[in-house]
Amino acid sequence: MYEYTGAIHIHSVYSDGTGKIEDIAKAAYDSGLEFIMMTDHNTLKPKQDGYEKWLNNVMVIIGYEVNDMQNKNHYLTFGMDEVIGTYQVLNNGEIGCKLPAREYVKRIKEKGGIGFLAHPDEERNHLPEHPSYPWTEETDDYTGIEIWNHMSEWIEGMNDGNKFDRFLHPLKSIVAPSPKTLKRWDEASFKRNVTAIAGVDAHALKQNVLGFFEVEIFPYKVLFKSIRTHFLTEKPLSRKDNSKFEEDKKQILTALKNGRCFVSNYYHGNAKGFRFIADYKGSTYNTGDTIIYKGEKIILRTLVPKDCKIKLVHNGKVIDEKYGMNTAWDVSQSGIYRAECWIEDKGWIFSNHIRIIN
Repeated sequence: MYEYTGAIHIHSVYSDGTGKIEDIAKAAYDSGLEFIMMTDHNTLKPKQDGYEKWLNNVMVIIGYEVNDMQNKNHYLTFGMDEVIGTYQVLNNGEIGCKLPAREYVKRIKEKGGIGFLAHPDEERNHLPEHPSYPWTEETDDYTGIEIWNHMSEWIEGMNDGNKFDRFLHPLKSIVAPSPKTLKRWDEASFKRNVTAIAGVDAHALKQNVLGFFEVEIFPYKVLFKSIRTHFLTEKPLSRKDNSKFEEDKKQILTALKNGRCFVSNYYHGNAKGFRFIADYKGSTYNTGDTIIYKGEKIILRTLVPKDCKIKLVHNGKVIDEKYGMNTAWDVSQSGIYRAECWIEDKGWIFSNHIRIIN
């Protein structure tokens, strides 16, 4: 398997971000990323303008983020050539899709696209100008869930006492995915593969300070050193060859759809090289795979770039913890297994599931 690291959930001047896509790609390259997945609100205009390509040595994949008429049920969508539904300007000046969320999720799936529930369990009220945007609709047509969102966690954890510190240290303040979202993800994964991704939700908003000058809040390059998503592909990407871009993109979207990925917080260290695998009857299984158990032991393994606390999670519950780099467990119970890596009580790496069926 070949591993590639990037950032998902990014906004540009095509919606409510402040950066041009070519500059965002340059910031991503300078931060050591190999791809970015753009999600401007309710538009594929950057794709129509030719920005989906290898740009400044980074693979740029153009998706979009759709929301309903209540500005809730945000959905990160990829692999589409059209924006589903018709849209209307909301009272706050933003745009909403006239279709109910369950309908645009269904139509995106029918059109061959993939999508992820964005920041589904947001609970924030400290900044009235930035309300929460939770997921409230019933549907099972989505591909996966954004289990970790940098901006959501940053705002949710803010209070009058720590506001200044959180502005000064936007990376240090991020701890782990919401337990509610992890629970939502695990429960949804009992029935089928549900891919977990992480998003930076980057806008690089500019804030006027004392009426004299503007300060960029969380530049793209800062957020690109926080929460990342790592993909595992069957073949190497072409690297900068735009004649093979569609083939490269297909590999990334296939890995995304199948759960061949994991998420990490770069602030605690580069997670490249992490693996959560299963050995069974001479074969190796990766995240997103299903093992049909017919006796003999299954060995679950983690390979981690540096020492940390490693948790094995079975059906949503931590069943063992070990400290180190490379660990192994013998298992035989059916269910869904995943691994978490923690450093000083802060989340570092979260794998997708391996499923075992008796």
